[in-house]
Order: sequence, then C-alpha cells, then structure tokens
Amino acid sequence: MKPVAYSCPLCSAPTSPYCTDRRRAYYHCAVCGLVHVPADWHLDTQAERAIYDLHENDTDEPGYRRFLSRVTEPLLARLQPGSEGLDFGCGPAPALAAMLSEQSHRVALHDIYYHPAPEALERAWDFITATEVVEHLARPACELDRLWRCLKPGGWLAIMTKRVRDQQAFQTWHYKNDLTHISFFSNQTFEWLAERWEAELEIVGADVVMLRKRAQ
Repeated sequence: MKPVAYSCPLCSAPTSPYCTDRRRAYYHCAVCGLVHVPADWHLDTQAERAIYDLHENDTDEPGYRRFLSRVTEPLLARLQPGSEGLDFGCGPAPALAAMLSEQSHRVALHDIYYHPAPEALERAWDFITATEVVEHLARPACELDRLWRCLKPGGWLAIMTKRVRDQQAFQTWHYKNDLTHISFFSNQTFEWLAERWEAELEIVGADVVMLRKRAQ
C-alpha cells in the first residue's frame, strides 16, 4: 500500500516518514527540517487539556524558575528598560512573566486554556516569549507568523523548545513521548524561519533560540 502523503504544517512542502512508535507516526520535512505528527494522531481538545492540568508548575518554585532562567537571562540581556512583552502560552502558573516583571518589564499573558486574551494578538510588543509552546502547535506556520506580526521592529521572539538532532536520536527521544508534542523543531527549522522573516537568529542554548525582527 502506498504511504499517505502529508504536507509540512510549517512550509507546506511534502514530507516523508521519519519514525513510527507504538502510538504515533512522525514525518520529516527536508525543506524546513520540521518533524511533525500528522493530524490523524492529534488529541482532541479535552484530552489535551487533561494532560496540561497534570502539570504542577508553581510561580515561586525555585527549580521551575531555574529552568525558565535559561530563556529569561539571555532575553533580559537584550531588552531595553521598561519593555512591554507578551508571554504566549503562559500556562496556569506564569512564572516567566513574574520573573520579567520583577525586572521592571511589563508582561501580558495569553494562553488559550488558562489565560485567554486574544486581544493581546492585536497589538505590537517589544518582545514575545514562547516557552515550551511551539512543540504543541498544530498549525505552526499560522501561529508563528501571527506572533511575528505582533513584534515591533527590533523586537525579540524568545522560544524555548527541545530540538531535533538527527533521526537516530529521535527514535529514543523522551520528548516525543508526550502526546501533546506534535511539532519538533531543529536548527534547520529556525534557520528557515529566520530566512523567511529576514530575522536575526541567535541560538543561545540547547533549547533556547532568539529571533530579532529587523529594525526599520
């Protein structure tokens, strides 16, 4: 039987089988490097929310703050004093927003389940954070382009997500085992995005990248 053909949800190019485990199939795009789980295996909204509700992150928990410091520290080093930003997909405990607010930056929240504020996507920001978010996106092209449009010239998009290394490592990668993770980015993917947006790309850690919008 001829395998099903799936288009990449980021760049729309054809994709090819990459990995199959006992629960799902994963497809790879040679153009942008994204590995994705086709919609056939996506959870419905109720099941997805149920998994998110199991997370026990606390705004003041020191370990969680140390984890988030991997993105807050490089971002703070690049921001002008009193910047205004959006924590996209902040979850039920917006610790990152609190950490940035403690440094005199103003941070709005938007999360479709816990802090819905779609109006936040109708204005411009000095920075946007997306920590452990992009791997959940079923339509990464739509969502990321929308975030990029919300950035002011010279603004920063800070993304935290674990990155695909190679096909062999992917086979046993724990990160793919979370059923809410459906889009997996690599260095190639972020390089493709930077070229698409004519952005400055900085890979600042094993799971953190920063993209700066060109100043006008």
